[in-house]
Formats: sequence, structure tokens, C-alpha cells
Amino acid sequence: MPKTFHAIPFWIIIGYYLIINMVLFAAMALDKSRAVKNRRRIPEKTLFFMAILGGGIGGLLAMYTKRHKTRHIDFIIAFAFTTLLHMFVCYMVMKHFIWIG
Repeated sequence: MPKTFHAIPFWIIIGYYLIINMVLFAAMALDKSRAVKNRRRIPEKTLFFMAILGGGIGGLLAMYTKRHKTRHIDFIIAFAFTTLLHMFVCYMVMKHFIWIG
């Protein structure tokens, strides 16, 4: 029996990751702006939490496009690790639920 592609779960997963990555990118950009203006910052645990939810790519992009927290090795490791972890999770989810046959 050939496997069939189910588009709805695929687009839900893609949409989720696009949104969480845009949110973390925006949070990092906002935090950079607040740091420059010496205003109240976004807590680091909030940024880490968003990375755990799947926003690692957005965090990494913000780090290097906004030049924010690039000297903090813990952010580099956390964002890279969560990115790899979520890529694996996406692969496993898509392998079992999107291609059904």
C-alpha cells in the first residue's frame, strides 16, 4: 500500500515553527533595543523557554543579525541544541503522522 501525504498536519507543524521562531526573533530584537536604551529587559529564562518551545532558529538568526548576546556561549549552545532537537522531533512526527500508508 503506497504512503499518502496528509497536508493539514504538515501545515500545522510548519505554521507553529514559523510563529514561534518569529516570536523569539522579535523578542531578541526587542531585548536588544531595550538594552541599548537602558530600559527593562526581557528575562533570559523567557528567551530560553521560547527556544525550548522550538524557536531556536529565530534566536540564532536574531543573535547574528541584531548582534545580541553573541558572546554568551550558553545562548549559542541552547539555541543550537534546541534547533537540532526540534529538527529531529519534526522528522519523527512527519515520518509517522504525515506520511501514512
